[in-house]
Amino acid sequence: MAPPTTNSPPPVHHHPGLRAVALFEVAKGLLVLLAGLGALALVGENVQEVAEKIVRRGHLNPAHHYPRIFIEAAGQFNDSGLFLLAVAAAVYAAVRFVEGYGLWRERHWAEWFAVISAALYVPLEVYEMIKHPTWVKATLISINLVIVFYLARVLAENRRERLVRLGARDG
Repeated sequence: MAPPTTNSPPPVHHHPGLRAVALFEVAKGLLVLLAGLGALALVGENVQEVAEKIVRRGHLNPAHHYPRIFIEAAGQFNDSGLFLLAVAAAVYAAVRFVEGYGLWRERHWAEWFAVISAALYVPLEVYEMIKHPTWVKATLISINLVIVFYLARVLAENRRERLVRLGARDG
């Protein structure tokens, strides 16, 4: 057995939290993909009529504010709009799946992509929170900020580890 060398690089630090973020991203992708498939299933249907049935089955009053908005919005969709919505959902889901794969495998590019994409939502979430504050919005902002700060910490830690490995190789 060979004695350990003092010049060997330190072991690579694994971040189990990245796997949690990866699963979260894949879950978001699956949810949006299901919504897109639902939109695709409505091609050829009277979408406003389907929305009215959903409201009635949910025992909601179609004259109330939110059910009425839902029904009116559904009435704006035609087949090409539904198809475009389904395509957009598929693209979004593919991006989330690629990001989830990269984070699961602890790829550097995925860490950068995830921190940037998560940080992009923060200003919009803050704006919505200021406009109409709710506990749900506050919770979503908090979760997003925790993810952004965690990913930024992982990036900083990985950078330090790479610099140490480079220094060990040069020294």
